[in-house]
Amino acid sequence: MDGRACEPSAPTSPPHGVPGFPPDARLLIVNCDDFGMYSAVNTAVIESVEEGIATSCSLMTVCPAAEDAMRRLRRRPWIPFGIHLTLVCEMPRHPWGPLTSREKVPSLLDPSGDLFEPTPAGRAALLGRARAEEVETEFRAQIDAVADAGLSPTHLDFHCLADGGRDDILDLTVGLAAEYGLAVRVWLEPGLSAMRRRGLPVVDHPFLDSFSLGTENKPARYGRLLRDLPPGLSEWAVHPGLDTPEARALDNGWQVRHTDHLFLTSPEAREAVAREGITVLDHRALQQVWARGIPAPGFTAGQDGQAGKGC
Repeated sequence: MDGRACEPSAPTSPPHGVPGFPPDARLLIVNCDDFGMYSAVNTAVIESVEEGIATSCSLMTVCPAAEDAMRRLRRRPWIPFGIHLTLVCEMPRHPWGPLTSREKVPSLLDPSGDLFEPTPAGRAALLGRARAEEVETEFRAQIDAVADAGLSPTHLDFHCLADGGRDDILDLTVGLAAEYGLAVRVWLEPGLSAMRRRGLPVVDHPFLDSFSLGTENKPARYGRLLRDLPPGLSEWAVHPGLDTPEARALDNGWQVRHTDHLFLTSPEAREAVAREGITVLDHRALQQVWARGIPAPGFTAGQDGQAGKGC
């Protein structure tokens, strides 16, 4: 759930920068966020990739069902996935905390010693106090947990903090991506312009977070979005989940997840993609370019002078 309170950035013109595709190609990444959050999400994510139009997923290594998610990925090495870097927790009935011991990352914790909630006030409080070195410590722990599990991710993205929420957090994430050979999901200014100046592929059009869509008539909404998809690179962050007693008990967003899953795995979704001539791809196509041309650690995405975003 990335930046659901934010307006998307203004689109810019292609080229999309993804090798192997003509400039007028309609390219779409359909990424399932929140893999690892709880079991009904894990099952729905796998089904959305294996049976539906989703192309990849993003793993939350801090969550209670992360071990189950990693077991599923080990059994399916063909599924591309990223790491959903997580500094917040929105589920008090299903809590998670940092992978790093709390005494090593105190600036990431609220007065109760827990991760902040991703409310506007919670994000503002976190971003106002988080020390960059502690963010890096926690992000490294989350990335290393995947490596320790014998898995190879394709990209880094953020849970509920678009582009990390602060310019310096995006900077250090891009540095970590350079170190680990990964792409980064970037969809706000000034990060978009900074990456384009370095020849790195990023989205050409406003980023879609499925939590910004209503649950009523969602298949028709998605159908229109596919029909109107412009040339260039677009990305959807979708959030599939099953309608189970667990989901209803834990998650106020279960209806969003359930309706996402129904559409992603529907014959209508596959037919629409084929009919519109859309190429669905994953972050491996971007990772190849990022791994070759990623800027060295320490560049400043905020050099254009715009303050970091808070969602």
